[in-house]
Amino acid sequence: MLSRYRRVLSLPGALAFSASGLVARLPISMVSLGIVLLVSTRTGSYSLAGAVSAAYILANALMAVVQGRLTDRFGQSRVLPAGALVFGVSLSLLMWSVETDRGAASAYLFAFVAGASIPVVGSAVRARWTYLVPDKSQLQTAFAYEAVMDEVVFMLGPTLVTLLATAVHPLAGLGTAVVTGVAGTLVLAAQRGTEPPRHPRHPDRSARPRMPWPTLVPMLVASAAMGSVFGSVEVATVAFSEELGTKSASGPLLATWAFGSLVSGVLTGAVAWRAANASRFRWGMVALAVSVLPLPFLGGFAAMTAVLFVAGFAISPTLIALMALTEEVVPAARLTEGMSIVHTGMAAGIAPRAALAGQVIDRAGASPSYWVPIASGLVGALAALMAGAAARARSRSGAGATSPTGSSS
Repeated sequence: MLSRYRRVLSLPGALAFSASGLVARLPISMVSLGIVLLVSTRTGSYSLAGAVSAAYILANALMAVVQGRLTDRFGQSRVLPAGALVFGVSLSLLMWSVETDRGAASAYLFAFVAGASIPVVGSAVRARWTYLVPDKSQLQTAFAYEAVMDEVVFMLGPTLVTLLATAVHPLAGLGTAVVTGVAGTLVLAAQRGTEPPRHPRHPDRSARPRMPWPTLVPMLVASAAMGSVFGSVEVATVAFSEELGTKSASGPLLATWAFGSLVSGVLTGAVAWRAANASRFRWGMVALAVSVLPLPFLGGFAAMTAVLFVAGFAISPTLIALMALTEEVVPAARLTEGMSIVHTGMAAGIAPRAALAGQVIDRAGASPSYWVPIASGLVGALAALMAGAAARARSRSGAGATSPTGSSS
């Protein structure tokens, strides 16, 4: 089973850029929580902590696509280091402003700049794999490996930042995020041998490859729906655990969910799939929607643990298929931008559904709030069906991601 992973990781430079990308991605799962821990500890206000964290997340959602476009145009070795340095300075200034009580306005400003500048490492690493791996079946394994690394990031990051902020110092968690983010990104950007070629702006704008929006828009909607499932399940599970008298049990429950995704990601990468990417994405979204259906009807930790573990199995295969489908339909000259669009959709879906789940919890309790991820899953499944239909129509028409014009028809 591991031979497929061994083959892709033995490619020249692969292990080095993937490892540095893993370190560089740790802030993705650390910063928003670290902001909440720092601001709430120093000010005593969770509302301010949540608002500052929201400013960071909003800026990231707004600017990730712009960063992806700049990365395609000017190259990773130029754009990633610049973003990493601005991110490190602005997050350090945020820590300073909170620690020295410089007021809410400065906290919002520095959080926004940090969110806007955090490098799009996940998209950059996947673009490197696309450039390095000519065999599409091996590329599936590479994407599966990166999906597993994403799960490692989201299992390790929150635990690390919480431990450092509570047991060492309130600044320690965000300080570690600065060090790992900047150092990992600089090491990644320095590896020029695996860097994809730059695609400067063509003087004739009409010759610029077009985004396949009829396919990409439903993929974006499905990605946002996945984010909605993630955000609402997280909030609902915390409330579920609190209602049963052990709020701290929410951590192990959510870790079980992530572990199920990690296991399925490893298994997905070990298989040579013959099914089309659009088909696997479609059925993955359907499986995710179905897997969360039992959640409102569960009343104990054992049953919740089992269902979340099984539901986690639908996550990584769906994400892997989504990334592979993005690589398939997006023009090569705009690949990092396209992947950033998909990632941004997922990030943008997390906060609103988490807030909606919170409102349902306040009014009706934890169990009814699980209907929010169910609704999101159904929307995502419908969008995935539409994306699959658009991808098939695009394939029949002969339009390809690497076509000269990148037709959007």
